[in-house]
Amino acid sequence: MGDIISAEELKALIDQTYKVEEEYVALRQSYNHLQSTIEQVIEFLPNAIWIVESDGTIFLQNSQAKTLGELFGTLRLDEEDYEVAFDERAYLIKSALHNDKRLLSATDITEQKRKENLATMGQMAAHLSHEIRNPIGSIALLTSTLLKRVKEENRPIVEEIQKSLYRIERIIKATLMFSKGISAQKTPLRWIQIRESLENAIGYYSYGKKITFRFPDEDFEMHGDLDLLSMLFSNFVFNAIDAIELDDEEEGSIEIVHTSGEGIHTFEIYDTGIPIENKKWLFEAFKSTKLRGNGLGLVLAKNIAASHGGDISVCEGERKGFRITLLR
Repeated sequence: MGDIISAEELKALIDQTYKVEEEYVALRQSYNHLQSTIEQVIEFLPNAIWIVESDGTIFLQNSQAKTLGELFGTLRLDEEDYEVAFDERAYLIKSALHNDKRLLSATDITEQKRKENLATMGQMAAHLSHEIRNPIGSIALLTSTLLKRVKEENRPIVEEIQKSLYRIERIIKATLMFSKGISAQKTPLRWIQIRESLENAIGYYSYGKKITFRFPDEDFEMHGDLDLLSMLFSNFVFNAIDAIELDDEEEGSIEIVHTSGEGIHTFEIYDTGIPIENKKWLFEAFKSTKLRGNGLGLVLAKNIAASHGGDISVCEGERKGFRITLLR
């Protein structure tokens, strides 16, 4: 027969049990507080964070990670640092093992990659433009000389060559300007100066359809860089011409409407050409849905408008067009 536990010993045993239970509760509360603190910390981080068990299941994640659930399914848990493309975005994945858990982070580097790619493409384009510029200049000079001597029936052929050279020169100028950046030399000027420059540029642009151009007849004072503003408007008009050329209609029209007020000039440029295909690419360098051009026209136009205290946006309404604002 075993020893009989005394009342004092039983009381001590019960007290010890209560003490162990209290310590367990305190430890559990401390653990819950620690987990809550960790959750708050990772929630404030700008990137997606996952804490993963050894079997690959998610132990903890922040709200950024929850929105990228499909991305998590593509991650390689055994690699430390790598880049991955997902849903048209680029992510830098970092991984670290601590005890029996693995910490994973995904940082969106799409904008950084875009800037790096633009810088590389800009440098390459600028180098090619410099290489092309001299022979194009020589061809343009020889063509001008040829135009003075050519037979009258061959004149249209030479004029088409000149228009093609003008297009190449514009692309070269736009590329070099993009690589160097916009620097506006502002002086007082009149709208009629921009209009005359625009009409002259249209004369050098090649197109086959009958297009009606309607530009503001009234003259008004402006303040800006004449060459840059002429390029801004010509880029939009040339884009409109290209859109009309691709349309099924035999004729088209391009209209510039001007209003002013509160220290701002507002220009709306409308055309009857094909609709805008992809608005998210409109102001993205080197991206274009057109067969003609290099995807820099609207990018430069927006930069030129910004250098004049203005902006460019798509007109929302029945008519297809763009709205340009410039400081007066």
